[in-house]
Amino acid sequence: MTRHFHGALNRMAFFTAFVAVLLIMFYPLFMQVAISNIWLNGIIIGTALFGIGVCFVEMFQLLPEYKWLKNYTSGKRGMALPPRLLRPVAIMLHGRPKQISANTLNGMLEMILLRLDDSRESVRYITNTLIFLGLLGTFWGLILTVGGFAELIGNLDFSNENVLQSMQTGLSRPLSGMATAFTSSLMGLAGSLIVGFLGLQVQLAQNAIFNELEEYLSSHTRISNPSPDEVVEILPQINLATHELSRTVKKLAKSVSDLV
Repeated sequence: MTRHFHGALNRMAFFTAFVAVLLIMFYPLFMQVAISNIWLNGIIIGTALFGIGVCFVEMFQLLPEYKWLKNYTSGKRGMALPPRLLRPVAIMLHGRPKQISANTLNGMLEMILLRLDDSRESVRYITNTLIFLGLLGTFWGLILTVGGFAELIGNLDFSNENVLQSMQTGLSRPLSGMATAFTSSLMGLAGSLIVGFLGLQVQLAQNAIFNELEEYLSSHTRISNPSPDEVVEILPQINLATHELSRTVKKLAKSVSDLV
C-alpha cells in the first residue's frame, strides 16, 4: 500500500521537476510570452503555483492515513486516529468485533467516498479557474484586436501617400490584442494541465487507500439473514411479482394455443 503512495509522490516530483527544467531551458521565450500581458498572465501563473502547492499538501496529508491503515490491517491497536479521511471509520472500528455487517460496510464506504469527493473539490476548482482565466484572456485579446482594427480602418486616409506607414503604425494595438489572446490561452491551458496531472496523482493515492480498506473490511464482513421485519416488508412485493408472472404465463399459453 505504501508503494502506491511513494509511486504517486515520485511521479508528482518528477513531473514538477520536468516542468521546471523546461522553464529554465526556454526562460527567454517564457518571459516573452508572460510579459505580453503581465497582469493576467501573472494571475494565471500565481494560480498555477498555488494549485501545485495544494496538490502536494493534499498528498502529504495522506501519509498519516496510510500509516494508520497499514497498522490497523496488520493487527496493531491503540495507534493515534487518522486526521481526516479515515477518522470517522477509525472511530467506528475502535473496539468493534472483527466481523461487521454488510450494511455497516456500505455505510463506511459511502462515508469515505463523500470525504474523498470533498477533498478533491479544491483541485477541481483551481483547474477550472485556470481554464476560465485562459478563456478570459482570449476574449479580452479578441476585443482589443477588433477594437484596434476598427480604429485603424477608421483613421486611415487612402488619399494620403503615407497611408502604408500609418497602417504599419496602427497595427501595433491589434497585434498586441492577438498576443494577449494567444498567450493567455496558452498559459491557462498549460497551468490546468499541470495542476490536473498532479491532482490525478493525489486521486490515485486516495483510491489506493479506499481500495485497501474496502478489501480488508470485505474480508471481515458477514452476510446476515434478513430480519422478520424485512421479510414482512418484502413479501407484498414478492406476491405482486408472482401474480404478474402467472398472468404473463397464462397469456403466453393462450397465444400459443391460438396459433396451434
